[in-house]
Amino acid sequence: MNTTTEISPLADLDKNLKPIEKVMVIISKGTLENIYAGFILANGARMEGMESEIFFTFFGLDAINKKTIKNIHVATVGNPAMRMPTMLGGLPGMEALASKMMKSKMEKLDIPPIDEFLEILSASGCRLWACKLAVEMFDLQKEDLIPEVEGIITVGDFYARAAGDGTQIIFI
Repeated sequence: MNTTTEISPLADLDKNLKPIEKVMVIISKGTLENIYAGFILANGARMEGMESEIFFTFFGLDAINKKTIKNIHVATVGNPAMRMPTMLGGLPGMEALASKMMKSKMEKLDIPPIDEFLEILSASGCRLWACKLAVEMFDLQKEDLIPEVEGIITVGDFYARAAGDGTQIIFI
């Protein structure tokens, strides 16, 4: 006899809470697992009818930089989720192998490569921004970034865009 009952995760929500209307994702790391986490959250927001925006800062800029977008890897050194000793993760070829395995699994799940995912996000209405300080720090120009990036903005501009009761900011 099966006694488990499926309960909707929404069943326990306080009905007086205001719904989330906008999700602002900050991507600060240039690793495969961090970039995709941000993309999936932003895409999920769009699919639920919410506004979404992504702010790329520091090494997260690699995801929107024309020179680095095709060379994003899984972090194998110092990543406890890899479940391997740090020394093993640092062996030559280990990062490439782990990245190839991850990309293969993602392809089987029909998860698009980073450049295609960015096109999908942009086409869905997700707005993409680059951090002005990080762009200057890495000596980048707007021309170095993919065309889907709407602009280079300051942190203050980002916070102004996040204003509102129904906005959630997610830092990755």
